[in-house]
Amino acid sequence: MPNVPGVKRIRIPLVMVAMLAGCGTSDRPAEPSTRPPDGVSVSLAQWRSDEPAHALQIAVRNTSDTPVYFADVQLVTPSFKTLPPESTEATIRHTERTDLRIPYGAANCSPAGLPEVRPAKVVARIRAGSEPQRKVVFDVPHPDPLLARLLRDECSAFLVEQAAAIEFGPEWKRDGDVMRGTLVLTRRGAGTVTVNSVDGTTHYIVTPARGRRPLVVLEAGARRAEAPIALSPGRCDPHAFAEAKKAFLFPVRASVDGGEERIVIVEPPKPLQERLISYALRVCGLGG
Repeated sequence: MPNVPGVKRIRIPLVMVAMLAGCGTSDRPAEPSTRPPDGVSVSLAQWRSDEPAHALQIAVRNTSDTPVYFADVQLVTPSFKTLPPESTEATIRHTERTDLRIPYGAANCSPAGLPEVRPAKVVARIRAGSEPQRKVVFDVPHPDPLLARLLRDECSAFLVEQAAAIEFGPEWKRDGDVMRGTLVLTRRGAGTVTVNSVDGTTHYIVTPARGRRPLVVLEAGARRAEAPIALSPGRCDPHAFAEAKKAFLFPVRASVDGGEERIVIVEPPKPLQERLISYALRVCGLGG
């Protein structure tokens, strides 16, 4: 710097410059920790009624004496599509387990085969006692058996459904004490699709009209194939009708090009479900 008459030059040691530079950041507030409060942990569970709704439970345990308010929770894992946080607005006091129900995203499947389940986290906005609300991250023990099963089941169905759609046919008629209709396969991709059987549900027994395996084969060059099937009530007690959680989730056992048998869950459309309920009530003597 050139000498300027009347201006005094002040020399500051380099060590002081470094100290002054550091002062600019020392007053910044520390980032809030994402570590969960002591005594609070989570695990994953699924009730029977969750399955058709594609939902699961965040099972929260609080072994401390501090109540913890959960504003929302979110499942984050590469194995499933991440959905927005689900509002819960629940205060968890000292408890062995409190379930917070949330939906979860579709599985991230690949045409190359069944993927391995990836690590998962539960992200939540909480307030422990009188502390400010903050975001915390719970690590789900890996591999989680529930996520592994859900991923396997969904991606198994995905592999079959890449080759063909499997649906209940549109025409169903009552024949005595049974309802007769068809299972229809419609071409989507390449490969020979073989349906070996259709399992019953908690409420309906499935009887293949031909009584043999395989039930139906969609040949590699075919666009459509169908097989006649019959449904009959599996239970007739009123409690069963009132508590039907999986009455219309029919497991279809199928394979592509002679590969491993996979399970595809086939659900009839709502109008057919209503017809089947009305039919079953009449057959069971519970309706007009």
